[in-house]
Amino acid sequence: MTAEQVGVELSCHASKIGRIENGRSGVRALDLREMLSLYRVTDAKTRDQLTGLAKESRKRGWWHVYNDVLSPTTAEFLSLEASASQIRSYEPILVPGLLQTEDYVRGLMKGGRAGSSAEEVEKRVRLRMERQARFLAADPQQLWAVIGEGALRKRIGGAEVMRGQVQRLLLACDQPSVTLQVLPFEVGAHPGVEGAFTALSFPEQDEQDVILIEAMTSTLYLETEQQVSRYKFAFNHIRAAALAPAQSQEFLERMLHEHST
Repeated sequence: MTAEQVGVELSCHASKIGRIENGRSGVRALDLREMLSLYRVTDAKTRDQLTGLAKESRKRGWWHVYNDVLSPTTAEFLSLEASASQIRSYEPILVPGLLQTEDYVRGLMKGGRAGSSAEEVEKRVRLRMERQARFLAADPQQLWAVIGEGALRKRIGGAEVMRGQVQRLLLACDQPSVTLQVLPFEVGAHPGVEGAFTALSFPEQDEQDVILIEAMTSTLYLETEQQVSRYKFAFNHIRAAALAPAQSQEFLERMLHEHST
């Protein structure tokens, strides 16, 4: 069977099957059971062995030590992000995770995860910081981020924390692997008014991009050609409406002054 045929049977894109077969993405137990049935693997011992291998493969990612604070969908997101060659992110409300400071993450976790223990908050902070460190070390992985003005004005953790966060963004502007733009309020309606999303592109030319939309309790993956094209079209319009990188840097410098008063 071709990857396209398997994708049709499992209601997913062929690129997902390709990532599993190439060993660049773990496979969930549910997907594995469906694949084994589709491939007519009926021997119980073989099925058990493959299920065990799948569980072990999902533990090998650097993030496995954070399994107690990670959902399976978030772990899959980290796996996809780690293998991507380009990340395009639109964030209207929050600073993108790959550009957040430690204090910003802590303030975000404490305010947005009511009921979480101090230990859980700190573990999530460490996870975010390790994720950033690995991204910065993953040359030539590229990040193109468009950040809404609201994300820069929202005082997560207070004025001092936001000063540090804006300074971090200004430093990111000088990184050759990062393109950063600010989308000001004055733009009005645009293709991204419905919310944040991330587009991941992969090194293989024949591999379809993946769109990620994060909600409070789940992550939605979009992989069909029509879905991906629509979001890539939206991102191109968003970045065209946003301030140019040099103008965005000037905007950030003004924001740094505002958070200092």
